[in-house]
Amino acid sequence: MPFEFEPQRIKDVILVKPKVFGDNRGFFMESYKKSEFFANGIDVEFNQDNHSKSTAHVLRGLHYQEKPYAQAKLVRCSRGRIYDVAVDIRPESETFGQYVKVELSEENKHMLFIPEGFAHGFVVLSDEAELLYKASGEYAPQADRGILWCDKDINIDWGIDFEPILSEKDRAQKSLKEIFRKIGR
Repeated sequence: MPFEFEPQRIKDVILVKPKVFGDNRGFFMESYKKSEFFANGIDVEFNQDNHSKSTAHVLRGLHYQEKPYAQAKLVRCSRGRIYDVAVDIRPESETFGQYVKVELSEENKHMLFIPEGFAHGFVVLSDEAELLYKASGEYAPQADRGILWCDKDINIDWGIDFEPILSEKDRAQKSLKEIFRKIGR
Protein backbone atom coordinates (compact mmCIF):
# COMPACT_ATOMS: atom_id res chain seq x y z
CA MET A 1 0.00 0.00 0.00
CA PRO A 2 1.45 3.39 -0.98
CA PHE A 3 -0.23 5.24 1.92
CA GLU A 4 -0.70 5.02 5.66
CA PHE A 5 -4.03 6.48 6.86
CA GLU A 6 -3.92 7.74 10.45
CA PRO A 7 -7.29 8.84 11.92
CA GLN A 8 -6.97 11.93 14.11
CA ARG A 9 -8.71 12.59 17.42
CA ILE A 10 -11.66 14.24 15.64
CA LYS A 11 -13.74 11.82 13.59
CA ASP A 12 -13.18 11.89 9.82
CA VAL A 13 -9.97 13.99 9.93
CA ILE A 14 -7.19 11.77 8.60
CA LEU A 15 -3.43 12.22 8.36
CA VAL A 16 -2.20 10.59 5.17
CA LYS A 17 1.42 9.42 5.03
CA PRO A 18 2.55 8.50 1.53
CA LYS A 19 5.22 5.91 0.87
CA VAL A 20 8.24 7.76 -0.51
CA PHE A 21 10.79 6.04 -2.74
CA GLY A 22 14.04 7.95 -2.64
CA ASP A 23 17.61 7.54 -3.78
CA ASN A 24 20.53 9.71 -4.85
CA ARG A 25 18.46 11.04 -7.80
CA GLY A 26 15.59 12.34 -5.69
CA PHE A 27 12.26 10.74 -4.79
CA PHE A 28 8.96 9.47 -6.14
CA MET A 29 5.63 9.21 -4.34
CA GLU A 30 1.97 8.93 -5.18
CA SER A 31 0.15 11.94 -3.75
CA TYR A 32 -3.35 10.66 -4.51
CA LYS A 33 -4.85 7.36 -5.61
CA LYS A 34 -8.63 7.26 -5.71
CA SER A 35 -8.97 3.52 -5.01
CA GLU A 36 -6.71 3.67 -1.92
CA PHE A 37 -8.39 6.79 -0.55
CA PHE A 38 -11.89 5.40 -1.11
CA ALA A 39 -10.92 2.08 0.53
CA ASN A 40 -9.76 4.02 3.60
CA GLY A 41 -12.86 6.15 4.13
CA ILE A 42 -11.96 9.18 2.02
CA ASP A 43 -14.67 8.70 -0.57
CA VAL A 44 -14.66 12.25 -1.89
CA GLU A 45 -14.59 13.39 -5.48
CA PHE A 46 -12.12 16.26 -5.77
CA ASN A 47 -13.11 18.97 -8.25
CA GLN A 48 -10.51 21.71 -7.84
CA ASP A 49 -6.76 21.87 -7.16
CA ASN A 50 -5.23 24.92 -5.45
CA HIS A 51 -1.65 26.09 -4.97
CA SER A 52 -0.64 28.84 -2.56
CA LYS A 53 2.68 30.38 -1.59
CA SER A 54 3.24 32.29 1.66
CA THR A 55 6.20 33.91 3.36
CA ALA A 56 7.48 33.42 6.91
CA HIS A 57 5.03 34.11 9.76
CA VAL A 58 1.96 34.27 7.51
CA LEU A 59 -1.20 32.82 9.03
CA ARG A 60 -4.12 32.10 6.71
CA GLY A 61 -7.49 31.14 8.07
CA LEU A 62 -9.70 29.96 9.47
CA HIS A 63 -11.65 29.55 6.20
CA TYR A 64 -14.64 27.49 5.11
CA GLN A 65 -17.53 27.59 2.66
CA GLU A 66 -21.16 27.40 3.78
CA LYS A 67 -23.48 24.65 2.55
CA PRO A 68 -24.35 23.81 -0.15
CA TYR A 69 -20.84 24.84 -1.23
CA ALA A 70 -18.94 23.19 1.65
CA GLN A 71 -15.58 21.71 0.70
CA ALA A 72 -13.55 18.73 1.86
CA LYS A 73 -9.80 19.30 1.39
CA LEU A 74 -6.65 17.25 1.06
CA VAL A 75 -3.76 19.54 2.05
CA ARG A 76 -0.03 19.02 1.42
CA CYS A 77 2.97 21.30 1.99
CA SER A 78 5.30 20.81 -0.97
CA ARG A 79 7.84 23.43 0.10
CA GLY A 80 8.72 24.63 3.58
CA ARG A 81 6.95 23.81 6.84
CA ILE A 82 3.57 24.70 8.36
CA TYR A 83 1.21 23.89 11.17
CA ASP A 84 -2.10 22.97 9.55
CA VAL A 85 -5.29 23.33 11.59
CA ALA A 86 -8.82 21.96 11.09
CA VAL A 87 -11.65 23.17 13.37
CA ASP A 88 -14.87 21.18 13.65
CA ILE A 89 -17.78 23.52 12.90
CA ARG A 90 -20.45 20.84 12.46
CA PRO A 91 -23.17 22.01 14.90
CA GLU A 92 -24.40 18.45 15.57
CA SER A 93 -20.90 17.10 16.28
CA GLU A 94 -19.77 16.14 19.78
CA THR A 95 -16.39 17.72 18.89
CA PHE A 96 -17.89 21.04 17.73
CA GLY A 97 -15.37 23.84 18.30
CA GLN A 98 -12.43 21.45 18.77
CA TYR A 99 -9.42 21.32 16.47
CA VAL A 100 -6.69 19.11 15.05
CA LYS A 101 -3.21 20.52 14.42
CA VAL A 102 -0.48 18.72 12.46
CA GLU A 103 2.86 19.66 11.01
CA LEU A 104 3.04 19.35 7.25
CA SER A 105 6.35 19.85 5.48
CA GLU A 106 8.34 19.12 2.36
CA GLU A 107 10.40 16.74 4.51
CA ASN A 108 7.62 14.60 5.98
CA LYS A 109 5.39 14.80 2.85
CA HIS A 110 2.30 14.13 4.98
CA MET A 111 -1.16 15.27 3.91
CA LEU A 112 -4.19 16.17 5.98
CA PHE A 113 -7.67 15.19 4.86
CA ILE A 114 -10.25 17.65 6.18
CA PRO A 115 -13.90 16.73 5.57
CA GLU A 116 -16.77 19.13 4.91
CA GLY A 117 -17.88 20.95 8.03
CA PHE A 118 -14.45 22.15 9.11
CA ALA A 119 -12.73 25.52 9.04
CA HIS A 120 -9.13 25.36 7.83
CA GLY A 121 -6.06 27.46 8.50
CA PHE A 122 -2.29 27.27 8.63
CA VAL A 123 0.74 29.18 9.84
CA VAL A 124 4.10 29.25 8.04
CA LEU A 125 7.06 28.11 10.14
CA SER A 126 9.76 28.34 7.44
CA ASP A 127 11.03 31.22 5.27
CA GLU A 128 8.43 30.31 2.64
CA ALA A 129 5.85 27.61 2.21
CA GLU A 130 3.87 26.29 -0.71
CA LEU A 131 0.65 24.36 -0.25
CA LEU A 132 -1.05 22.14 -2.77
CA TYR A 133 -4.55 21.09 -1.94
CA LYS A 134 -7.46 19.38 -3.51
CA ALA A 135 -11.00 20.58 -2.82
CA SER A 136 -14.23 18.65 -3.28
CA GLY A 137 -16.09 21.72 -4.47
CA GLU A 138 -15.21 24.71 -6.54
CA TYR A 139 -14.60 28.07 -4.92
CA ALA A 140 -17.90 29.90 -4.39
CA PRO A 141 -17.30 33.53 -3.32
CA GLN A 142 -20.91 33.93 -2.12
CA ALA A 143 -20.32 31.09 0.41
CA ASP A 144 -16.82 32.12 1.52
CA ARG A 145 -16.70 32.44 5.33
CA GLY A 146 -14.20 32.53 8.15
CA ILE A 147 -13.62 32.40 11.91
CA LEU A 148 -11.21 34.53 13.90
CA TRP A 149 -7.84 32.75 14.07
CA CYS A 150 -7.38 33.63 17.77
CA ASP A 151 -10.91 32.78 18.95
CA LYS A 152 -10.57 32.36 22.73
CA ASP A 153 -13.19 29.60 22.90
CA ILE A 154 -11.43 27.42 20.33
CA ASN A 155 -8.07 28.36 21.91
CA ILE A 156 -5.81 27.04 19.14
CA ASP A 157 -2.21 26.50 20.18
CA TRP A 158 -0.58 27.70 16.96
CA GLY A 159 2.83 26.81 18.41
CA ILE A 160 4.32 30.20 17.49
CA ASP A 161 6.21 32.86 19.39
CA PHE A 162 5.74 35.66 16.85
CA GLU A 163 2.94 37.97 15.77
CA PRO A 164 1.50 36.39 12.61
CA ILE A 165 1.03 38.28 9.36
CA LEU A 166 -2.70 38.33 8.56
CA SER A 167 -4.89 39.58 5.73
CA GLU A 168 -7.42 42.29 6.57
CA LYS A 169 -10.14 39.70 5.92
CA ASP A 170 -8.67 37.27 8.48
CA ARG A 171 -8.07 40.03 11.02
CA ALA A 172 -11.78 41.03 10.86
CA GLN A 173 -13.39 37.59 11.26
CA LYS A 174 -15.89 36.88 14.05
CA SER A 175 -15.71 34.24 16.77
CA LEU A 176 -17.33 30.83 16.43
CA LYS A 177 -19.93 31.79 19.08
CA GLU A 178 -20.88 34.96 17.22
CA ILE A 179 -21.29 33.09 13.93
CA PHE A 180 -23.28 30.16 15.28
CA ARG A 181 -25.46 32.31 17.55
CA LYS A 182 -26.84 33.80 14.33
CA ILE A 183 -27.85 30.36 13.01
CA GLY A 184 -29.29 29.06 16.29
CA ARG A 185 -26.60 26.76 17.71
